Amino acid sequence: MQYKANSPEDYISQVPEERKETLHKLRKTIKDNLPEGFEEGMQYNFISYFVPHSVYPDGYHCNPKEPLPFMSFASQKNSVNFYHSGIYANKEIYDWFVAEYPKHCKRKLDMGKSCVRFKKLAEIPYELIAELVRKISVDEWINTYETALKKK
Repeated sequence: MQYKANSPEDYISQVPEERKETLHKLRKTIKDNLPEGFEEGMQYNFISYFVPHSVYPDGYHCNPKEPLPFMSFASQKNSVNFYHSGIYANKEIYDWFVAEYPKHCKRKLDMGKSCVRFKKLAEIPYELIAELVRKISVDEWINTYETALKKK
């Protein structure tokens, strides 16, 4: 589902009523645990967290006018999806997340490269997401990103 929103508040106001509380809680969980230096805003029609140009002037290599993406979430047709670039780019964090997930949720992990899909909204593991959000600082993310680019 695509929402044309100018702000996180605008985005949440457009989702179905039964998802609003979940998205508010997910947003609060992220914001309460977000390391200093990341900013919240809209990117690619998702509520996103990124490294602003004031911290990383080069921006995203695919489109340098965009700030460096890090994490986002969205309400999709059959799920709420949480995207975290650290899971994709850092094997240690990926392994940690996969090992920790069953301790927080009985449901099987439904995950793509950087995307975790939550089909049962009542079972979103907010504590685990909070811990994941705290795991990577802005400087660590920039270093991981630049290291990956240099390998290409």
